[in-house]
Amino acid sequence: MISIQQLEKSFGKNRVLQGIDLEIKRGSITAILGPNGSGKTTLLKSLLGLVIPDKGRILVDGKEIDQAGKYRQLISYLPQIARFPENLQVVELLEMLSSIRRQTTNQQTLIDTFGLQPFMHKKLRYLSGGTRQKVNTVAAFMFDSPIIILDEPTTGLDPVALIKFKELVMDEKAKGKTILFTSHIMNVVEELTDDIVFLLEGKVYFHGSLEQLSTNQEEVKLERAIARILE
Repeated sequence: MISIQQLEKSFGKNRVLQGIDLEIKRGSITAILGPNGSGKTTLLKSLLGLVIPDKGRILVDGKEIDQAGKYRQLISYLPQIARFPENLQVVELLEMLSSIRRQTTNQQTLIDTFGLQPFMHKKLRYLSGGTRQKVNTVAAFMFDSPIIILDEPTTGLDPVALIKFKELVMDEKAKGKTILFTSHIMNVVEELTDDIVFLLEGKVYFHGSLEQLSTNQEEVKLERAIARILE
């Protein structure tokens, strides 16, 4: 589904990605993990075309992504920090995104799921962090995209919203969607992931299942396995 080949990216003298090779399976949920500065967000933004790699190739369904960006219609994205115009109402934001992508959406179902109806005519600047994250989640999932990329998607979600988010992710996987996400919340990773990619200093230190990582590090709990890598 997604093939990343010898990807390199530097910002000045800082080599953020150093020859990344990855194959992401169709219909899988893959967690991209690593310490701050390991290259997680740069990798995701390269896939989105928001960062142009210095070297290497990215292929989606066997076709190399191009600068024209047509392949982006295949992708839905939830950034770590979503920056939308603060004077927009929630309903205006969702209508704007719908008009840009010109695709049918299931936004009303998602609005109901996350209890956003009372906030639809409020401006973004007046929303709490948790409510904004629910809006961002609706924006990311309302299109029927085969690839979903989520950068720290659970930030600010209350326990009820977190449960609904995890159910939503599993529902999308059941539809055959390919999902990549980053998270510092290890129990979320343990519940959702099929494969783990662990980046360290811009390189792939590990790529495999949770069970394989636990076996390699001789630790049952994911957080302890990660801690052992970083020791």
